[in-house]
Amino acid sequence: MQDKVTFEYAIIRLVPKVEREEFFNIGVILFSKRKKFLGVKYKINQKKFDAYSCDLDLEAINNYLKSWELICKGDASAGVIGQFELSDRFRWLAASRSTIIQSSKTHAGLTDNPEKELKAIFESCVL
Repeated sequence: MQDKVTFEYAIIRLVPKVEREEFFNIGVILFSKRKKFLGVKYKINQKKFDAYSCDLDLEAINNYLKSWELICKGDASAGVIGQFELSDRFRWLAASRSTIIQSSKTHAGLTDNPEKELKAIFESCVL
């Protein structure tokens, strides 16, 4: 059995009307330094999106979140941020913002499989 390693994660939230501070969870970003893993999973629930009477462009939000995937992968098309170290990319993505896409505070845990952990947290907090 492999030894467990630490990981950090944050929940990604959609805040349709920032001034109201209402949100719903749309994704998870997870980082494990020892496993050299940085991943993100997201899905915007259409019913929740519609319930907030959003005047937001769902396609634009999905494109924005796709850029987070590129940053996590370190893809050259992600620009300068995509070239940062894994830990710096995680910190940049999980930083506090006053926009419609926000992250929770970071949380820590132990795992032997960060990808499996990402999926489990996503299923329990987003789906």
